Amino acid sequence: MESLEILAIHNGTREWQSVPLSEEVPLTIEVNGQEIATLLCSPLDADDLVKGFLYTSGIIPEISAVHGLVIDRERFKANVDIEGSLDDLVFRRVYTSGCGKGVIFHNPLDLMQRVRIEEGFTIAPVEIARLMQAFLRGSPEHARTRGVHSAALAAREEILIFRDDIGRHNALDKVVGAALAQGIDYADKIILTTGRVSSEILSKAMRCRMPVIAALGAPTNQAVKFARMVNLTLVGLVRGGRMNVYSGGERIQS
Repeated sequence: MESLEILAIHNGTREWQSVPLSEEVPLTIEVNGQEIATLLCSPLDADDLVKGFLYTSGIIPEISAVHGLVIDRERFKANVDIEGSLDDLVFRRVYTSGCGKGVIFHNPLDLMQRVRIEEGFTIAPVEIARLMQAFLRGSPEHARTRGVHSAALAAREEILIFRDDIGRHNALDKVVGAALAQGIDYADKIILTTGRVSSEILSKAMRCRMPVIAALGAPTNQAVKFARMVNLTLVGLVRGGRMNVYSGGERIQS
């Protein structure tokens, strides 16, 4: 965080104050010597961000495909060596609604034809509410700046991985990247997010075969339709003991 002088106005009173602000950097990603994207992001956990972005964007099929990853923090550049060719990626690039004009390298409709989230995992509304309460207390940076989104991976009992970023897509990719590095099984986990759930956020959860995503914000119509098509439980507007279940209600059991 960096502190800058600002003019604060409250009930007609004007005062110069020093306030903390969340940092934003452009992180350029080169894969096998080819520049594929520049992400506007927070500088922390850049290695998790790159791993998660490569996976959820459809560039790598699994974490073992990454043979080398070096983050140049002076130039904010990631150099990645992976298996396979990038020849077709430019033709499959999809620009998203994300902060900084996000990009993925697959069409979510193509992914949905291959994904069906398995049954078996269930969670109670009270457990979702408890996890969301703990999640919303988890970001000291948000408490100080109000300038970041957060995402987390949780088991029924506790939050396992928590990450912040100026972009909600980046925060989720950081969580996925950290989970991939730790070899965590997603089959009985849920994703928590502070942002709205658009179709590209939903597609990231789909790619991980995540059974449940719970959000402080609301989903878009396309996110709900995609979630229903792949049997993913989508819960939004989780506030206190209230929540809306848009898809996969059979997993939400008391």
